[in-house]
Amino acid sequence: MHREHTRIVEIGGKKIGGGNPILIQSMTNTKTEDIQATVAQILKLEQAGCEIIRCTVPAAAAAAALKEIKKQIQIPLVADIHFDYRMAIAAIENGADKIRINPGNIGGPDKVRAVVEAARERNIPIRVGVNSGSLEKQLVEKYGGVTAEGIVESALDKVHMIEESGYRNLVISIKSSDVLMCVKAHELLAERTEYPLHVGITEAGTVQRGNIKSAIGLGLILHQGIGDTIRVSLTGDPVEEVRSAKLILRTLGLRKGGIEVVSCPTCGRTKIDLIGLAARVEELVEEYPLEMKVAVMGCGVNGPGEAREADLGIAGGDGEGLLFKKGEIISKVPEGQLLEALKKELDSMMSKTESTV
Repeated sequence: MHREHTRIVEIGGKKIGGGNPILIQSMTNTKTEDIQATVAQILKLEQAGCEIIRCTVPAAAAAAALKEIKKQIQIPLVADIHFDYRMAIAAIENGADKIRINPGNIGGPDKVRAVVEAARERNIPIRVGVNSGSLEKQLVEKYGGVTAEGIVESALDKVHMIEESGYRNLVISIKSSDVLMCVKAHELLAERTEYPLHVGITEAGTVQRGNIKSAIGLGLILHQGIGDTIRVSLTGDPVEEVRSAKLILRTLGLRKGGIEVVSCPTCGRTKIDLIGLAARVEELVEEYPLEMKVAVMGCGVNGPGEAREADLGIAGGDGEGLLFKKGEIISKVPEGQLLEALKKELDSMMSKTESTV
């Protein structure tokens, strides 16, 4: 089912499904019971653009910490539960805005019903999560291995366990580290359910490898109209997950706002540290809520022309740099002042924008 037509699920005041904006999620890697460290990380993620945050709840101390954590953050808090149904109930009682469970591994139907009843009392959504790595033996045997069809059947079996208790405030998540299997599984699942889908490539890897796998997988899935909320799973700083997710959504035209930075790949004509300059420009533009394209080019001869589609750009030369708009040079500055010139122009644009509000 296309995301325009999935069920709407509300998570701590934010909505997914039914054509609502695709929300960006991440997960803390602190000890949840360390309230100070967990809150500090969440606040950094909020600043980077994270819209829903998930924390692991493996023990009672972590569940109890949720109450204080929620007081100090602004975004919805999801409790990640493994194996112990009591932690799911404790997380709900301590204010979790959603819980993530695999109904197949928390202790049987009675315990699933106990979790559902606790969620029902507070109308808390349940994210039903299934991972290809934990696919049931009978499904592996049925399909001759771990397959997209088996993942989907497993997920829908878990959904039915909760539906049998009369609860449908659900989000479904199916994940695999095999990109093409994950894509196929989402295509199959979208045909068979109206619940909103949480999309991600699990165990994607380090920042470089994980970004490539996530961009391909999420790109193929999201471009088909599938997916209502996403997480880019990386072995690294969770802030990188949020930055990557934002870029994927912008690249697909699914999110507006923010500055897109384009830069040339360098060549023998380059006479400046273009790699370092481009990195500093990417860091600089994060401060500006402008919707535009900024180019960083290494050649003053061809750069402005090659990047004429950019709203604003800089190009390096031999001791002298150029500031240009839409391919037209507006000023020449010493090479070492390119970043400063770009910042000055962005500040001017911000002032004009604010004055018209």
